[in-house]
Amino acid sequence: MAEYIESLQRLAEQFGQLPGVGRKSAMRMAFSVLALEDEVVQEFADVMLEAKRVVHACPVCGNLTDKDVCSVCNDLSRDRGLICVVEDVKAVMSIEKVREYRGVYHVLGGVISPVNGITPDKIRFRELIERVGTDDVREVIIATNPTPDGEVTAMYISKYLKPLGVKVTRLAYGVPVGSDLEYADEITLGRAIEGRRDV
Repeated sequence: MAEYIESLQRLAEQFGQLPGVGRKSAMRMAFSVLALEDEVVQEFADVMLEAKRVVHACPVCGNLTDKDVCSVCNDLSRDRGLICVVEDVKAVMSIEKVREYRGVYHVLGGVISPVNGITPDKIRFRELIERVGTDDVREVIIATNPTPDGEVTAMYISKYLKPLGVKVTRLAYGVPVGSDLEYADEITLGRAIEGRRDV
């Protein structure tokens, strides 16, 4: 029945464009919208348009913001001599949840991927080099994902930063808390051994 209602179908198709939303979920969302009051739907639409209009990349680090610069770059208590390099804004949000890191960030906006035609000039690599060259940066922590493309990107960044006299480190990856060693793959175990520390 719902497949024959063109407006409902079009609404579900719009929700279906979102990552991770399948056909059934998209249709459930469409039905949910129909059940809302007109004012709520209007506010929902207004909020989406407003976010799309005002949220932009921070000109300093690439994080998302609705101000001139993001809240991290605007925080004077942050250690500007320590830059954590991440692939995307979601990684910034994950690290911030931990509340342990007090440096600043640099969001690459992707990773180098020769197979997919993503070269260093298609991510914010040049901007990183400029920041390190102009700011008083002591250390760059590379926090790209432990994927083949993430590793290529980390090596590429390290190759260019080390000659500048900056300490370059990589996040330690290893066995998650609460898991069994027998279920860890070789790469994870290798990272855990490399990233070992004193106790």
